[in-house]
Amino acid sequence: MRIGELAKLTGCQSETVRFYELKGLLPPPVRSQANYRVYDASHAERLHFIRRCRALGMSLAEIATLLGYQDQPERSCSGVNALVDHQLSEIDRQITELQQLRTALSAVRARCDSVQTAGQCAILRELTDPA
Repeated sequence: MRIGELAKLTGCQSETVRFYELKGLLPPPVRSQANYRVYDASHAERLHFIRRCRALGMSLAEIATLLGYQDQPERSCSGVNALVDHQLSEIDRQITELQQLRTALSAVRARCDSVQTAGQCAILRELTDPA
């Protein structure tokens, strides 16, 4: 299949396919006599894998690591477990930071209990205060 077909099949853009090739996440396809890229089912499977990892918030480096394990199925999966454990820790950290951000923003919002002019807005005054 050509790049447009692969992109449509996997729900991404042709540029994304080229980008993943450039980064070494997708192996280079064979070329037709007209020099078109020709992809096969293994490219689609790998691209689906990459897109699923991206949807789970993994970086390109992490995806490359996982692909390395996938390409060497005889290896122990302890590294895969460690990578996912690290990702879970990062998500927990981000949740904590977002909860703190929500608390701070809620405190700012509590400063205004009625609609007034912008010049009298307690929220704007709070945000302007350098302390």
